[in-house]
Amino acid sequence: MKKVFCIGELLIDFVAENQGKDLSKAKEFSKKAGGAPANVSCAISKLGGESLFIGCVGDDPFGTFLLRILENEKVDISSAQKSDTFTTLAFVSIDADGERDFVFSRGADKELTYDSSLKSRFENNILHFGAATALLGGSLEETYNRYLFDGITKNAFISFDPNYRVDLWKNKEDVFIRKCHPYIEKSHLCKFSLEEAQLLSGKDNLDEACQVFHEMGTQIIVITLGSEGTLLSTAKFSKTIPSIKVNPKDTTGAGDAFIGCLLQQISQHSKFENVLADEKLLTNMVARANKAGAITTENFGAIESLPTLQQLDS
Repeated sequence: MKKVFCIGELLIDFVAENQGKDLSKAKEFSKKAGGAPANVSCAISKLGGESLFIGCVGDDPFGTFLLRILENEKVDISSAQKSDTFTTLAFVSIDADGERDFVFSRGADKELTYDSSLKSRFENNILHFGAATALLGGSLEETYNRYLFDGITKNAFISFDPNYRVDLWKNKEDVFIRKCHPYIEKSHLCKFSLEEAQLLSGKDNLDEACQVFHEMGTQIIVITLGSEGTLLSTAKFSKTIPSIKVNPKDTTGAGDAFIGCLLQQISQHSKFENVLADEKLLTNMVARANKAGAITTENFGAIESLPTLQQLDS
């Protein structure tokens, strides 16, 4: 079994449940653990995989709370760091359809520093670059870029999810696109939402978008389409794989559950080439990941809503 290293933010989500999408009208918030790479690491661990989280939290009660949750989920937090800067916060409102609105108060996540001792541990394992904040500057961005280089030199399987947030890149979309392209070029697997695929490819048509991404270098593309399922594309085939029907309450962790489940399955195989060459295997993997994402939307809070093996197998 390969280890999956998840790099990026771990933060507090203050969630306004069932109070509409307008954050300005929310009065009550629940404290939840969040941050896309942390969610992915928990998704992998819950399904029996080996995940390691690399990120930075504040040396404060929120940071302690967050690391304890990851530890309880059996995520390896030996490479997590603490900073004097306060733990990053996100305020999230969720409407009746499970759709959300975000406001970030950025803190310690940007302080992550490079750890040269990790390079040797990356060899023949999996690196997942799925942070929403990593390309915003600070020490985290420099560290993120160095770990990408390390992963390439150590023959790691590279996974990339841009996790685009409109509020974080308002009037700077061109910068976001420019910073994402090297990751698309070097990744074996890229996971996009519909909006991300169109933004980063410059194409409205998804077949054309996939062609752009394949020409850039990525070998497996998955574009999540909500209730419609997921578009899976390789150089040899392209198909949309349906998802299961659910009544969503909160879509916050669905994409993270999806990619976590997919990476957990890939981690069970010693050679990536065997996965890439097997259309039936890849199709079944994505179908299972669709189910994981759908189940996660049925409750509030990303990590506590992530499915177990028993739920996926039922």
